Amino acid sequence: MAQETFEEIVETFEFLEDWEDRYRHVIDMGKAMDPLDDALKVPATKVDGCASQVWLHPRITGAGPNATFEFDGESDAMIVRGLIAVLKALYSGLSVQEVGLVDAVAELSRLGLNDHLSAQRSNGLRAMVERIRSVAAQSAAA
Repeated sequence: MAQETFEEIVETFEFLEDWEDRYRHVIDMGKAMDPLDDALKVPATKVDGCASQVWLHPRITGAGPNATFEFDGESDAMIVRGLIAVLKALYSGLSVQEVGLVDAVAELSRLGLNDHLSAQRSNGLRAMVERIRSVAAQSAAA
């Protein structure tokens, strides 16, 4: 059920055999993202449970379970910015109902991230996924 953009990341990771190259690729993805407007870096968009500062700003188009889910995000840590870019590739463009159906653990395991992230980064990634799923669930129910 992964998005085409996420599938492209999986293919790139298969091509990049060395984890350091994969790590650099994730960082480059984060660098390529537009910065989040400072006005959106508020407590309501801050993700708790991350070692670094993380903000996720959801954008829902439409209403109900078929509303389209998109989000912007930023972090003060380069690798985390890259992880936000990976999550954007996984979730953006799905309906809010589909967001809840994505098995993020399984999809992200295809990249081997769990084997190469510190415990703190893994916890932060999990917190970001939980925030995304929570926002989507609330929008689907509205």
